[in-house]
Amino acid sequence: MPENKATNWPANPPKLHHTTFTTLRMNEMVTWYGLVCGLRPVFQSDEASWLTNDDANHRIALLSPPGLKHPTDKGHETGIHHTAFEFSTFDMWMNNYIRLRDHGILPFLQLDHGITMSVYYQDPDGNGVEIQVDGFGDWADSSEWIANAKEFAENPIGTFFDAEKLVAARDAGLSFQEIHERTRAGEYLPEVIPEDIFLPEVW
Repeated sequence: MPENKATNWPANPPKLHHTTFTTLRMNEMVTWYGLVCGLRPVFQSDEASWLTNDDANHRIALLSPPGLKHPTDKGHETGIHHTAFEFSTFDMWMNNYIRLRDHGILPFLQLDHGITMSVYYQDPDGNGVEIQVDGFGDWADSSEWIANAKEFAENPIGTFFDAEKLVAARDAGLSFQEIHERTRAGEYLPEVIPEDIFLPEVW
């Protein structure tokens, strides 16, 4: 039998299932992820909680082991910058922004990456949470664009926007495609452009 040399990747790769965070704010975190991402606890205690918003047994796990300490400079330390959640349509994404805004929850970053239009929030512990919609409405098309578009290679971070200007544009009757194109062209820039994409320091 010939030896199989194609072993540098699994034949059937595993799918991303969940992210786990440590926290000293268990109840506040469970409440926040429910409000922002629709994650409900399957099991919740002061020591550990498992939350899901689909058929999986959990998508976010929260642990509070003894001896846990707050970070010293979370916004500038290496590690996970954010966890992302995606809506299937622009209207769902936009309606969720409005819903959270009306609850007093506002993003610290708003970026059109080309592949996605994204708003970034911080949970009670300062972890980043991206809420996005695919910029093409189709993963195959956005994958092709990120792999081959010169525009993405020249500007992989994307274009900042003011989400309130997107709300106004949609209210004026513009389509998702029109808003996406105008955002990429810089038509909906915020009054103050963020200096960087670091997580704001909450400690």
